[in-house]
Amino acid sequence: MRVSLLGLVILVSCVGAAAARVHRNAYATMMYMGTPRDYEFYVATRVMLRSLRHLEVDADLVVIASLDVPSRWVQALQEEDGAKVVSVENIKNPYSEQSQFDWRFKLTLNKLYAWKLVQYDRVVMLDADNLFLHNTDELFQCGSFCAVFINPCIFHTGLFVLQPSMAVFNDMMHELDVGRSNPDGADQGFITSYFPDLLNSPLFLSPLNGTKLDGTYRLPLGYQMDASYYYLKLRWNVPCGPNSVITFPGASWLKPWYWWSWPVLPLGIDWHSKRLQTIGYGAEMPIVLLQVVFYLGIMAVARLARPNLSKLCYHREEKSVFLIHNGFKLVAIWSILAAYLVPILFIPYTIHPVIGWTLYFLGAISLCIVAVNAFLLPMLPVLMPWFGILGALIVMAYPWYSDGVVRALSVFGYAFCSSPFLYVAFKRIVSSLQVLPEREGFLPRLGESAFPSGLSKLC
Repeated sequence: MRVSLLGLVILVSCVGAAAARVHRNAYATMMYMGTPRDYEFYVATRVMLRSLRHLEVDADLVVIASLDVPSRWVQALQEEDGAKVVSVENIKNPYSEQSQFDWRFKLTLNKLYAWKLVQYDRVVMLDADNLFLHNTDELFQCGSFCAVFINPCIFHTGLFVLQPSMAVFNDMMHELDVGRSNPDGADQGFITSYFPDLLNSPLFLSPLNGTKLDGTYRLPLGYQMDASYYYLKLRWNVPCGPNSVITFPGASWLKPWYWWSWPVLPLGIDWHSKRLQTIGYGAEMPIVLLQVVFYLGIMAVARLARPNLSKLCYHREEKSVFLIHNGFKLVAIWSILAAYLVPILFIPYTIHPVIGWTLYFLGAISLCIVAVNAFLLPMLPVLMPWFGILGALIVMAYPWYSDGVVRALSVFGYAFCSSPFLYVAFKRIVSSLQVLPEREGFLPRLGESAFPSGLSKLC
């Protein structure tokens, strides 16, 4: 009995020691507020952290968060994602007044706080738009500063390795005060200016004995594979170093977490597969279900109550008749246009692309039905853009293109061939709007047995 009790105590002690293990390295990212896309980057950060945890990295996960990050977000990062949150004050950006400054980068200098994480030997600093394919713990063997040149002459600060140092951090703050040159006013321009000789540094190859290197190194391109390289060949072919991390430094509204990014950008589905494996879509699904019910209700009501707006259009003066007639056509055209644009505004931006596009097509067709019934338009011409968009997505999503050039040419060819159908559909809609008042104008108003004397019908 005594032996069994002793064994239980030893087992509990070992488990507790493993749980309390102190990591000497960290993966870190930053989070700040003040942009319309704060929530999207919060979701992206959580997916990246969970992906790293899923890869069983031997390091802490750290989020450098500004003081105004909502407490519920901080709590989720700590309790659900297992991250250590370091709260910081925003670093004032001294470059915000320079010409061509992009306000989106006003607070990106908070990334410099990574050098204050002196409790760690090495820190891999990350942007939220990184997609990890493999465990990259070998990066902790790199030197005092290491980064990838995705541009032939300029390294990228979406991922870099650093050795924390208060001396370096204080010197960086001093350089901000004295106005060190910074071409873009963001972290990218400042850090590349602070380490101007990295291009001449040797290429990092992780030592087999696990020792940490000193000095600065260029990281192999495989640690920051620009997604645009993939779109050219529709496959990865990076010969130098492992293919480990994909980054998306392109257009801000084509980040991989937006539902419209796929199949426009094929790699968007890979990011969403990571989200599906990690935090899921529980936050967005109630909104999706509510919209589905709303759109189905619109279609039912529009079908049951077909309004006839032409019966309401009577006037004495020919000039006014002309204005009303053209206004009537303008409202109809704008209604059709709104049917294709309005659904985009209400779909949760970070929902899975398959769900997002399905919800878009459902919303567009429901609002098109409203326009068809309100203005007595032919159904097929109004829905021609609907079929055109669906066809474009199918062409883009086709998985067997030989390379990105063939894919782009296919999309262009499809657009060229479908444009005559869209033109004919537009002409049919305009013709229908032209004859609608002539077809319906002789009908009396609802509840009237004949036209009032002196009024002429709309033509």
